[in-house]
Amino acid sequence: MEELAAVAFGYLVGSVPFAYLLARRRGIDLRQVGSGNVGATNVLRTSGASQAMLAMCLDATKGAIAVLVVRAFTAGPATPVAAGLAAVIGHIYPVWLGFRGGKGVATAAGMFAVLAPLALAIASGVFILAVWVTRYISVGSMAGAIALAVSAAASEVPRAVAVGGAIAALIIVHRHRGNLVRLVSGTERRVGQRLF
Repeated sequence: MEELAAVAFGYLVGSVPFAYLLARRRGIDLRQVGSGNVGATNVLRTSGASQAMLAMCLDATKGAIAVLVVRAFTAGPATPVAAGLAAVIGHIYPVWLGFRGGKGVATAAGMFAVLAPLALAIASGVFILAVWVTRYISVGSMAGAIALAVSAAASEVPRAVAVGGAIAALIIVHRHRGNLVRLVSGTERRVGQRLF
């Protein structure tokens, strides 16, 4: 019952669609423009860098809150990891938006900022480098997710956290399958390409 409550809490926290709400204040429905993705990258393309940064920070906060609150009431790492992953799933499939949300990158980052900060720092470096070299946020997101999983597995974090890193990476790469198709076809948007 404790685990179920933790997962439900994580999902509800994660499903708060901050990116959608921020864009909606400007009269933009993220589901109808750009990639249709309800996340910080689409906010960047439609509303600018400051709004995208705010969306990213708020989405990361969801992952951190899910882990911190559940960790305060449970013993061991497994249940907080489950709550964090539930927050990522909530961000991707928010009940409030017909289960159509973002890709979970920032929410996963917030989750691992609490659970494995060193692994997240390495993953963040990989993300920045990949985006700088390729100019594709999607490439940076996938590279960072994989780097986080590898770094967590190679570090001294609890096994549940390392497994959580691998699951999060699989979820994020799977969510970017459309980006992979566009990368291969040469139609993926680079950083700086605005829609209007």
